[in-house]
Amino acid sequence: MSRIPLFFWGLVAVVSAVWFAADSLWVSPFAYFPFRSVFVQYSGILAVVMMAGALVLALRLRVLERWVGGLDKVYRLHKWLGIGSLVLATLHWWWAQGTKWMVGWGWLDKPAGKGAGQQLTGLEAWFRGQRGLAETLGEWAFYAAAVLIVLALVKAFPYHLFRKTHKLLAVVFLPLAWHSFILMEFDYWAAPIGWLTQAAVVAGSVAAVLLLVGWQGKVRKVPGEVVSVAHYPDLKVFEFLVKVVQGWSGHSPGQFAFITSDAAEGPHPYTIASDWNPETRCLKFVVKELGDHTRRASRRIGEGMPVTLEGPYGGFDFEDDCRTQIWVGAGIGITPFIARMGRLAGRPDSRTVYLFHPTADVSEEALAKLRADAEAAGVNLVIRCSRTEGRLTPEEIRDAVPDWQNASLWYCGPVGLANTLFNQFRKWGMPARRMHREFFDMR
Repeated sequence: MSRIPLFFWGLVAVVSAVWFAADSLWVSPFAYFPFRSVFVQYSGILAVVMMAGALVLALRLRVLERWVGGLDKVYRLHKWLGIGSLVLATLHWWWAQGTKWMVGWGWLDKPAGKGAGQQLTGLEAWFRGQRGLAETLGEWAFYAAAVLIVLALVKAFPYHLFRKTHKLLAVVFLPLAWHSFILMEFDYWAAPIGWLTQAAVVAGSVAAVLLLVGWQGKVRKVPGEVVSVAHYPDLKVFEFLVKVVQGWSGHSPGQFAFITSDAAEGPHPYTIASDWNPETRCLKFVVKELGDHTRRASRRIGEGMPVTLEGPYGGFDFEDDCRTQIWVGAGIGITPFIARMGRLAGRPDSRTVYLFHPTADVSEEALAKLRADAEAAGVNLVIRCSRTEGRLTPEEIRDAVPDWQNASLWYCGPVGLANTLFNQFRKWGMPARRMHREFFDMR
């Protein structure tokens, strides 16, 4: 289903294994300051490797998208690496800085420093001379990173401000990279953990610079023009058609693209709600007014407007070996299924498909289009208005699909229903590899 836990915990395991090959948290004698010394190293290295990984993922590289299973999964992993780095950096900061405060308060007695009285020479002496600056830079960069990461997690924080402030994390990483470069245990330089850490620091620094100059996704950007716009006030949804004259090589149903309609706001992801037709070269997007950005876009986007498209992205492609597929498109999550039905209408296959569309808002015009799409594609459609008919349940889906035991489940929509469906079908014995979900949440 998702490779995100595999990549996240795999990274933790690899870095930990390499670190434990060079050092240990079980110090002898086991006392506060000896443990502090090694734990600060361990937590700091793991935190900076995670943050570097998050920055590399933000470059939107094709190879990483293939490995992780789609850009939505890449950004999900990016998010959890960011959270993990914040947790570890906070522990690192407390054991490093909090200990100094406790010594100042008289709660702890500071022992003689490592190598006290020894005369250092050469490179090690130079590193020691840089410690003060590296500690100060690291401390203040940590404070900035903590604020920026927390802001990114606050959904109420406006998208256009999130986009600008989140980019500052690339700036913040550079002093953290210097902090790690200087303060890593000198003996680690001759061990694999030192090579791994500095490789991550270099990769993260290069990624930070590329992000700051706007390199990500540059080779996948094409110009387009909005040729039609339709609004569905009852649904708080608008639909627009973009024509691309050149550069767009096609896409698969279920993929999405970043669209820039306002340079000040930057790119925003939208699911492509149509199959690719090289003759018309038009892409349809159906957007729900869910936040500040989409509400403004609804008022701003109009016919004749030039836009920039970047993509396509995503691995929600409906490709598997199951003869029966269960689709659940909840609310605006119906869009990838509209695109797939467009493909099936022109190029039918032998699968039996059941599409369930639970929605709180109803527009007879929009539902009529959906029914027509389903009929043309040969898809069994079930529409559920939750306001009048109640919530769609896993049991109803199971009972409506005769061969559900051998089917695959494809879901796009709110998190709550996703968790309910996937947990229940997992209990009923559906393998995780047959459950697919679009994590259409880029923050």
